[in-house]
Amino acid sequence: MRLAQSRLSAQGQISVPAEVRRRLGLGPGSVLEWGVEADQVIIRRAGRYTAEEIHGALFPLEPKARALDELKEGIRRHVRARHARA
Repeated sequence: MRLAQSRLSAQGQISVPAEVRRRLGLGPGSVLEWGVEADQVIIRRAGRYTAEEIHGALFPLEPKARALDELKEGIRRHVRARHARA
């Protein structure tokens, strides 16, 4: 599927066609990743963070396994503290 064409300049530069910029959401300062698969060049928008980095930021530590009694006691303490009268 061909969207558009670009021509390589003498300085090794190319223009990204407007349709491609729109589809990929590219703007000034966007970073593109280049790769080669078989005899094709693959160009894609670079993500800022990997999925592993995002997961690590959201869930920094693995939760500790707890017994059911511990969980119930934690819930009891939370409910008492939250609904305690001043």
